[in-house]
Amino acid sequence: MTGTLYGIGVGPGDPGLLTLKAQQILQNVDLLCVPRSAGDRDSLALQVVQRALNRQFTVLELDFPMSRDRQVLERAWQKAAEMVVDRLQQGLDLAFVTIGDPLFYSTFSYLALRVRELCPGVTVQTIPGVMAMAGCAAAIGLPLAEGEESLLVIPAAYGVEQLREALDKYDNIVLMKVHRQLGPVYDLLQEKGLLSRAFFFSRCGQEDGFFISGRLEELLDRSLDYMSLLIIKKNAPGESV
Repeated sequence: MTGTLYGIGVGPGDPGLLTLKAQQILQNVDLLCVPRSAGDRDSLALQVVQRALNRQFTVLELDFPMSRDRQVLERAWQKAAEMVVDRLQQGLDLAFVTIGDPLFYSTFSYLALRVRELCPGVTVQTIPGVMAMAGCAAAIGLPLAEGEESLLVIPAAYGVEQLREALDKYDNIVLMKVHRQLGPVYDLLQEKGLLSRAFFFSRCGQEDGFFISGRLEELLDRSLDYMSLLIIKKNAPGESV
């Protein structure tokens, strides 16, 4: 009998935010699939699971390079899917763990698609997780959107011109993976008079995590972590109805 593949979101980094359903499944799976890239110190998702659960896991590391080359990515996704299908066909149940949610800027969606292609009829289940932007907002009691406000989530890699257009159209913006674009973003927010309405978060939910409100200039000369995001709110909390 073919095993089941679970895509499990482990939340932003705080093991206390791992859902009960995720814990139940993780207690019983045969194998833990952990995404890795060349830049990883250690898998953040694996750290969350190990802190949350008192059990030993057999770990299957899947390499996903930090690349924008579609061919490089396709080869990595295909190789990972083949490794997963090999274990599924042995009757093993696998859990692919990822920071945040498995269907929100996660490699799991690419993996699941190829696993289904290689193994038609296989059972793939997705267990949602707390997304980073929700965890960050909750950490400081910041509403992501109120009343009839609009909310846009975009990767910082889209560039400053796209952000400029977004700031003209939307009330609230969550800028993902902002670590390499903070300089140009800072300049734009200064131009728009929105520096005081910007909230920067790094490694939210983790022991070394931090946030800064308004004082983004303190970050401009620092090496920032990949797990960073920026919430921009054009209106103060409580202003919208």
